[in-house]
Amino acid sequence: MNYLIVGFGGFIGANVRYIMVSWLTPRLMSLTGWSVPFGTAFVNITGSLVLAFFLTIAVRNRFTEEARLLVATGFFGAYTTFSSYAVETITLFNDGKWLTALGYILATNGLCLAGVILGMALANWALPTT
Repeated sequence: MNYLIVGFGGFIGANVRYIMVSWLTPRLMSLTGWSVPFGTAFVNITGSLVLAFFLTIAVRNRFTEEARLLVATGFFGAYTTFSSYAVETITLFNDGKWLTALGYILATNGLCLAGVILGMALANWALPTT
């Protein structure tokens, strides 16, 4: 049952993300003239804010596991995974694990960027352009 709950939340979150990104980015790029992925930035920022708000309220009010799975794991997992990263990082800082938090920031950002570089290189190697 938990898989269905997460899947349903993810279905909604993924579609909301798609709508927001496809609607916001072209409009703000046209308005500003900047080639910036505004929609993705908006999704990551709002996702971080609202996920943190939800989890704070959920813990205080002892929301059910199903409610947390639907909203936090499902919806926000599909809406933006950056929000989970941001909340986890701040939780480490709040728990006094400063070194771990800094290591997590550096490792996550560095390894994700390296993963993108490696993925692009592998794709170019496997399927070279003609």
